[in-house]
Amino acid sequence: MSVHDELTSVQRCLDDLLRAVGRLEKQTDPGSLELRRVRSDANHLRESLALLRETTPDPQARRPDLVAIPDTPYDSSLWTDSDDEGVGNRHRP
Repeated sequence: MSVHDELTSVQRCLDDLLRAVGRLEKQTDPGSLELRRVRSDANHLRESLALLRETTPDPQARRPDLVAIPDTPYDSSLWTDSDDEGVGNRHRP
C-alpha cells in the first residue's frame, strides 16, 4: 500500500472516530471533562493528519511527463547561424 493510500485509510478511520464521539456526546453528558478531552484529541488528530497530507507529496502527482528524444540526428540547418563557443561562426571568414 502506498503512503497516499495509507493516509486515506487513516482519514476514513478518523472520520469514523469523530462520528462515534458525536454519538457519545448525544448519549452522555457532553460537558464532562473526559468527553471534552476525547473530542479535543480527535480534533488534534484531524489537524495533524491534514498537515501530514499537505507535506507528504503524492508520488503519482510529482512525476513529470516523459519526453521522447529521437535517436536520429538533428537537422544540420538548425546550426547554420550558430557560433561555436570560444571559436565564433565557423562559416564566416
